[in-house]
Amino acid sequence: MKRDMDLVRKILFYIEENYRAGLGKINVKIDGYNNNVIYEHCKLIFQAGLIQSFDECSTMSSCECMVGNLSNAGYDYLDKIRENTIWNKTKEIIKKKGLPMIIDTIKTISTAIISAATEGAVSAYLKNGGQP
Repeated sequence: MKRDMDLVRKILFYIEENYRAGLGKINVKIDGYNNNVIYEHCKLIFQAGLIQSFDECSTMSSCECMVGNLSNAGYDYLDKIRENTIWNKTKEIIKKKGLPMIIDTIKTISTAIISAATEGAVSAYLKNGGQP
């Protein structure tokens, strides 16, 4: 299995959308992906500290899991890659520079993109005399 960072992003979105506070854990289902691949990616996400809990529910024929809510680090990570334009630009830079497609690299690149956009917006705001 290859790690699929697009799937990691989809899983984080799924958890954010479907987890209900105080109601325990949820089973992640993503269209187009089988349970075993989702299971392995949820395990990786848990190991990275992006979700609060991971419980195996495997059977002889399929691996499934129940996961808890996003951790604070998970929310921060998702917020950095939430917008498709930032996500796609991040992936483009990583590919172009031959960098590893890992969580730390994604965080660093997406943060730099957000910082550059913020600086540009503030500069434009100040040049316009405080007018949007």
